[in-house]
Amino acid sequence: MKTLRIGTRGSALALWQAHHVAQRLAEAQGVNSEIVRIRTSGDQLQSAAQSQTGVGIGLKGIFIKEIEDALLAGAIDLAVHSMKDVPTQIPRGLEFPAIMEREDARDCLISREGRKLNELRAGARVGTSSLRRQAQLRHHRPDLSVVDLRGNVDTRLKKLDAGEFDAIVVAAAGVSRLGFADRITQIFDEDFMLPAVGQGSLGIETRSSDPDTSAIVARLDDLAARACVTSERALLHELQGGCQVPLGAWARLVLGELHLEAAVFSLDGREFARCDESGDPADPDELGSRLGTILIEAGADRILRLIDRTASG
Repeated sequence: MKTLRIGTRGSALALWQAHHVAQRLAEAQGVNSEIVRIRTSGDQLQSAAQSQTGVGIGLKGIFIKEIEDALLAGAIDLAVHSMKDVPTQIPRGLEFPAIMEREDARDCLISREGRKLNELRAGARVGTSSLRRQAQLRHHRPDLSVVDLRGNVDTRLKKLDAGEFDAIVVAAAGVSRLGFADRITQIFDEDFMLPAVGQGSLGIETRSSDPDTSAIVARLDDLAARACVTSERALLHELQGGCQVPLGAWARLVLGELHLEAAVFSLDGREFARCDESGDPADPDELGSRLGTILIEAGADRILRLIDRTASG
C-alpha cells in the first residue's frame, strides 16, 4: 500500500489534526502517511483583522483553498480540515468520505484572573476572532469591550498572558486538542452561545477520481457526526452565509431524532432570530434547509441584509 500524503496548514492545531488522522489511519488500517504543510491565504491574513485588509464579511475558504488546489493537482492524496472552515460548496472533483467523531462543539472563555463572563468588570477587554462570538457576547454583555483577535490558539493565549486582553473566547475543541484544557475558565452552553457550523468536527477530503484513497478514508467516517454537520451546512447554504456571518448552529441526536438549533444575530447583538427544529437523521439536508427557511421567515433575512449593507458601506 502506498504512503498517503496528508495536506494541512502549518499551525499547531492543524498539524495536531493531521497527525491525529495519520495515527488513526495507521492504527485502524496499517496505512503509512506523511504530512505535507501548505501555506494558505488565511494564514497570510492571520495578523490583520479582515475589516482592515478589505477582505470583508462572508469570505469563504481562505484557510483551505490552496490545500484543495494541491489536492486537485495530485500533490497530496487527502486533506484534513476543520469543518467550520469549509464552504458549503466544494470544488468539482473533491469529496468528503469521512467526517470524524465530533469533539466538544462549544465555545469557551479563558480569562487571566479566572473570572467567568458574568464576573468580568464593565469595560473589560474580551478578544475573539469571530463575528458570531462577538455578536453573542454583545447580546449578553453590552458593557464589555469586545475586540477583534486574530492568530492561532497559542498566539491568542500569549496575547492574553501579556495583558492585552482580560479574557478571550475560543473553540473548546481546539484548546483541548492542544493540551490547554486546564486553562479553560468557562464553557458556554448552547443556550448562551451557539457554536459555528461544523465546529469541533474534522473532515477528510479526497479526489473523487481516487476511489482507493476515498475507500480507506471512509472507514473513519462517523455517521452521527456526518448527520449533524450536514444539517448545519445545509442550514448555512439555505441562508447563503459565509464563515463570517454571525450565525450560530448546533445539531445533535436526541432520542433518535436529529435536533438542530440556530440563530442569526445583528453585529451589535441587539437583534436576533433564533429557532429550532427536529427531523430524520437519515435526511439531514432537509432538516437544515427547512430550519433555514423558518429562520428567514422569523427575520434572519432582514438581519443578514443589514449586515451586508454595513459591510459594503
